[in-house]
Amino acid sequence: MSRKPDNRQSQVRMKQRLQWALYLSCAALIVAGWAVSRNTKAAAKPRHTSVDDDMIERLTEVRMPDGITSELLSYVGFTVNFNNDMHQPNYVVWELKASEADGDESRKSKFLTDYRVQGCAADADYRRSGFDRGHMAPAGDMKWSAEAMTDCFYFTNISPQDGKLNSGVWNKLEAKCRQWARRDSSLIIVCGPILSDELTQTIGATAIPVPKRFFKVVLAPYANPQRAIGFIMNNGYVEGGMQAAAVPVDEVERITGFDFFSALPDSVENIIEAQCKFSQWTLAQ
Repeated sequence: MSRKPDNRQSQVRMKQRLQWALYLSCAALIVAGWAVSRNTKAAAKPRHTSVDDDMIERLTEVRMPDGITSELLSYVGFTVNFNNDMHQPNYVVWELKASEADGDESRKSKFLTDYRVQGCAADADYRRSGFDRGHMAPAGDMKWSAEAMTDCFYFTNISPQDGKLNSGVWNKLEAKCRQWARRDSSLIIVCGPILSDELTQTIGATAIPVPKRFFKVVLAPYANPQRAIGFIMNNGYVEGGMQAAAVPVDEVERITGFDFFSALPDSVENIIEAQCKFSQWTLAQ
C-alpha cells in the first residue's frame, strides 16, 4: 500500500530553505556594505574645503629677509632656494602627497653637480670631509618618480650633516613625515640649514660652511583642524630625540627670519604656528 506525500512536511522544509537563503543573502549584503563603507572612509580622508591646488602652490612660498643670496630652482618633486655664496640651499620645499609616500624607484648612489647653478658643490668637496651629504628633500620622498629620485641627488639639495644627525633623528623624522602624509592626505614640508648662525668651519676646495643647526617645518593643510609643527636640530647627536627638537613654527621663523605658510588666513596661521603639540601629530587618525 503506497503512502501519500506529507504536504505539510514538504512545505515546512521549503519554508526553512527559503529562510536560510534569505538569511545568507542578507548577511552577504551586510558584509559587502561594511567593506565598501570602510574603503570609502579610508579613501575619503578629511580635506579642508578651503584648500585647492592654487592654495597648495602658495603655501610652498617662503618669505625671506632682504640681503640673503638666493636663486630659486625648480626640480621634479621639490623646489630649492639656493645660496650661491654658501654653496647649499637656504631652504628646500615640497608637497608630499599620500600617493608619493611610497614607490618602487630604488635609491641612487651617485651625487651630481648641477653645472647650471653657480656655486654648486662637487662630490670632491664632501669626500673625506667627515660630514655626510645630507639630503634636504629626502630620497625616500622621491621613490614615486625616477626623475625626482635623480634630481634629489643634485648638490643643490645637499648640506654637510654630521652622520649622527643624518642617519639618526633627521632620518627618523623623514620617515615619520611619510607616515603623516599617508594619514593626512598631504603635507607641505620646508627644511634647510640655519645659515644665519656664525659658521666658521668649512669643507672642500669650495669652502662650504658647515651648519651648526638645521630646521624643518611641517604643515598638514587638509587635516581638520589644520596643524603645523617645527623642529630645530643640532648638527650632531640630538639629545632627547625628535620630540625634544619639536618647537612651534613661530620659533623657527624667529631663528631663521623666514616666514612660512603666509597664504593661510591670519586667524588660522597665528594659532597653528604658535602651537607645538607633538602628541597631536603622533595620534593615529
